[in-house]
Amino acid sequence: MPTIRSAAKRVLFPFLLALALAGCGGSDAEQAGPPPAMPVTVAAPIAQDVVDWDDYVGRFEAIQNVEVKPRATGFLQAVHFRDGQYVEKGQLLFTIDARPSQAALAQSQAQLARAQATLANARTELARSRALASQRAASTEEVEQRQAAVRTGEADVAAARAAIRAQQLNVGFTRVVAPISGQVSERRVDPGNSVTADQTVLTTIVSTDPLHFAFEGSESLLLKYQRQAGGGAAGGQVRIRLQDEASYVHAGRVDFIDPVVNTGAGTVRARAVVPNPTGLLKPGMFGHMRLAASQSYRALLVPDTAIVTDAARRVVYVVDKAGTVIARPVELGPLTGNLRVVRSGLAPNERIIIAGLQRARPGQKVIPRVGRIPVVAGPEPAPSAPTSAPASIATRAR
Repeated sequence: MPTIRSAAKRVLFPFLLALALAGCGGSDAEQAGPPPAMPVTVAAPIAQDVVDWDDYVGRFEAIQNVEVKPRATGFLQAVHFRDGQYVEKGQLLFTIDARPSQAALAQSQAQLARAQATLANARTELARSRALASQRAASTEEVEQRQAAVRTGEADVAAARAAIRAQQLNVGFTRVVAPISGQVSERRVDPGNSVTADQTVLTTIVSTDPLHFAFEGSESLLLKYQRQAGGGAAGGQVRIRLQDEASYVHAGRVDFIDPVVNTGAGTVRARAVVPNPTGLLKPGMFGHMRLAASQSYRALLVPDTAIVTDAARRVVYVVDKAGTVIARPVELGPLTGNLRVVRSGLAPNERIIIAGLQRARPGQKVIPRVGRIPVVAGPEPAPSAPTSAPASIATRAR
């Protein structure tokens, strides 16, 4: 029996010792209490006037694009411009051999002289017949025949004069002038070649200042603009940047919105007028465009890094007067620089956590330290690919 009792003591003693130690550890944890408050940086949201913009992509187009064709048939004699040169309206571009047209003009002038001589003889004979008829030496029928001859001669003179005007036009058409002002393309026909009236394309002229910027938007966006402005986006301000530019430096205005919606794509074609005094912009260039989607309005802005994703919600952590962290659901707007527009859910005087979010949990106590929200303008972002449903963005109104 003593041996059995000694063995039982050796087995139970370690187990009882472990229970005692566990009980002591639990009481120490209970005596420690909640974790200490951690420091965080807080700041009030920035209140500024902003303007919302919608992003589009499109291409520049010439307002006028004219194919220069001759209006006279003949051999091309000379070219009076350099390829790519800027030409003014009415400037001489090509010269066509005018000798056939000049010969035809001389022939018409000779026909006019003959018609005028015939008319003069008819008038003289009419006067003689009338004198004889007054003395009863000529019949009435003869006088009427002379009158008919005068009328025929007058008609022949008028026809000859019309033929001269037509030949003068043909002579003038041998000088091909610029129909519009703009940049001329390369010549397509060299001197010595034969050209045909209204068929041969000699060159092309495109207007360069201003230019059109054509783009397409979704039907939903058109409805939004119509409800906001009452007449669509026509007249709205636009800002455009080229592929190698970091900011939207080219300004313009929307001047046309197609009244018909493309049923296949559900988009609407529109265009803006953009001044181009320096000639930097070229027809066919690709660009990113922003269209003003709202008037200037007052908005609250917070750092985009201060926004926390909570399932389907977007929240910001605010600190109340007692130093407790509260998760505040917010409705977000577009991005401007490093700041995000908060449309609702936040008051102007609330303290939001802008640094130390990893140390903050809703319901915990923190030590708020007042900081300042940094404002970083930086290069304006742009869409990475063409899209008919642009992302909204905002800029601070000046």
